[in-house]
Amino acid sequence: MEEARWGFSDGSVTDLLEARGLHGATDINKRVQFHSSLVQRLALEKELEGHLGCVNAIAWNSNGSLLLSGSDDTRICIWSYGNGELLHDIETGHSANIFCTKFVPETSDEVIVSGAGDAEVRVFNLSRLSGRRPIELSMEPTAVYQCHSRRIKKLAVEIGNPNVVWSASEDGTLRQHDFRECSSCPRARSANQECRNVLLDLRWGAKKSLADIPKQPLALKSCDISSVRPHQLLVGGSDAFARLYDRRMLPPLSTCQTKKEPPPCVKMFCPIHLADTRKSNLHLTHVAFSPNGKEVLLSYSGEHVYLFDVDLENTSSLRYTADDVREQLCLPPFNKELAKLVPKQQKFHVDTFKKLMQVATKSLEMGTDLMHGVEACSTVLPAVDPYIDDNMKHDCLCTRAGLYLKYGSLNIDLQRRWKNDVYMAIRDCNSARCIDSRSFQAHLYIAEALLQLGRLKEASEYVDALNFLVPPYSGSVKQVENIKEQLFAAELEKNKKDQVGNTNTDARHGRLRSLSDILFRSDASGSSSQEGREDSDYDDEMELDFETSASGDESRDSDPGFVRCSLSLRFHRRDSQTDEHSGENGSAESTHNDDSAYQPEVAIDMKQRYVAHCNVGTDIKQASFLGEQGEFIASGSDDGRWFIWEKRTGRLIKMLVGDGAVVNCIQSHPYDCVVATSGIDNSIKLWTPDANATSMVAGPEIDVSSVIENNQRKLSHNREIMLRAGREVVARDENKAGWV
Repeated sequence: MEEARWGFSDGSVTDLLEARGLHGATDINKRVQFHSSLVQRLALEKELEGHLGCVNAIAWNSNGSLLLSGSDDTRICIWSYGNGELLHDIETGHSANIFCTKFVPETSDEVIVSGAGDAEVRVFNLSRLSGRRPIELSMEPTAVYQCHSRRIKKLAVEIGNPNVVWSASEDGTLRQHDFRECSSCPRARSANQECRNVLLDLRWGAKKSLADIPKQPLALKSCDISSVRPHQLLVGGSDAFARLYDRRMLPPLSTCQTKKEPPPCVKMFCPIHLADTRKSNLHLTHVAFSPNGKEVLLSYSGEHVYLFDVDLENTSSLRYTADDVREQLCLPPFNKELAKLVPKQQKFHVDTFKKLMQVATKSLEMGTDLMHGVEACSTVLPAVDPYIDDNMKHDCLCTRAGLYLKYGSLNIDLQRRWKNDVYMAIRDCNSARCIDSRSFQAHLYIAEALLQLGRLKEASEYVDALNFLVPPYSGSVKQVENIKEQLFAAELEKNKKDQVGNTNTDARHGRLRSLSDILFRSDASGSSSQEGREDSDYDDEMELDFETSASGDESRDSDPGFVRCSLSLRFHRRDSQTDEHSGENGSAESTHNDDSAYQPEVAIDMKQRYVAHCNVGTDIKQASFLGEQGEFIASGSDDGRWFIWEKRTGRLIKMLVGDGAVVNCIQSHPYDCVVATSGIDNSIKLWTPDANATSMVAGPEIDVSSVIENNQRKLSHNREIMLRAGREVVARDENKAGWV
């Protein structure tokens, strides 16, 4: 899209620099650091070469003078920011890939810590380095913690605290290591392994839906500590829910000998349309606090990046329970009064908004440049009077909903099973109904969205409501008739499938069903509440665990171009009282038999999403806030690119090629407009503004929409690989058991 069509929402950088010269305000430095005009000109400045494997972790020190990196080669490198020189190359002694590394605060950058696939946390004191050589072959750690039983995926440190580091592991525990108490511990499952350092025991923490009682291990993938409120701890892992804990409210540190029920979290974050998916392959790869601690960012494997409010006062974020999930996505026509949204003001002239609305309307009418139409609406909607009135806001919401729905209908070949665009359309239509409760266009698009979701009963209710709302002109009447025809055809198709399903019920009874049957069978009763649901409602429940690795996660000698897939299937009865994930020593403090005592949890819905990248190939992919202000969001992708969005609107403003295969890590400099990225390549790349850089992409201009569509195809293709692999496993097991 033409740059002049958008402009810079954060004003003129020249004006900011002049104001800084006159007033010297600190907040101006923060605003200038990642100004739109600089972000749009980011380009590759240099590559830091020294590792011999994928670079899985990068971190700046507090003043930005040093950059720390960890790799599949089990080495830690420390680089000078000033000249890019490799200062130290440390052989850590880890026996598997390093996934995380940090500078420990308040140690003059002399203490660093690493976590790896060998389940060990290692601490190094750089003051003990021998000589002044820039390259060190090996170094003995000052502390080694071996108490985790599975891979360590993330480390967290607290600003101002030089004595403690926290480690999140796939074994379901988050541990607190205090350097003052001990410098080593026995390996997990050892006879004398009694480390009392478990801060969070989430081995009974995962759940497939918000309504579920947590009964499965929550394999932790990420954690973060708020820099503003250090008592707040955020974790995410092998389900769809990020959990916020207050460390002051947690029970005392414990051992892993006895498996405990997870402590209650202060807040839980999950997009409402993902709160009841029951997809076993949906999980978080990264969680992060914003610089001011008021927002959190979540990145999902097989999904998008989402932004949430931590503090809900005076915001439009929705707090919901399991009972609200279905209702919020399908409010009855006329019956509910929706909460008014309170948007933030944006500095654009009203004529600019009108032009943007013309762009969006044309995109909807022509069925072209749909992504640009969505971005135009996203730029208009955060504004307030006198820039736009309720009528324009209503029209903008309905237009964006129509664009979401049309995008899905034009890209049926993508098989977007998460149906995100449809849910986003429903959200916009409900917001439009806040302005006009009898909006014909909002009800029409909700009916179409429900039809796409397979919720035929609810769609029929909205179609009936349209009979009372249709304006007296032929265009609207034709739209109503068209959706009635689609609804009629869908009901016929559903009836045919139900008849076939009833015929085959006896044949399927008593034997193991195919993977596709279990994953995609509709509810046999035909209840509208289950229509379109992709999970199994059989008494025999299947748990599917699928993991791909494009970063050498499983082997140091893996081919960088090879994507490793592993699939495990577990079948069990819903009423089984056997917990296959009991305590590591066979003990369990509770069996969760008293389901009646379980209190339904409350979750917070997202306020913005960021779409363009592909996150499937690795489970260490980050999504980060850029700069001290955190006004931009960045994420790596499986296509070797990394993407930058405007935080407030979700508008994609920059796309750069950052790796030959996958970009995993993105870390912005503490004070300069500099971003460090890493991934499958053995090098680290530094990005800075360049006057000669293109405004949207690095290198030759390409079709951004095609890149996004290709990334969505990769997500779908990966899912098909999973399903084919699953069918082969099921078929092989059936043959072994003698089934026909």
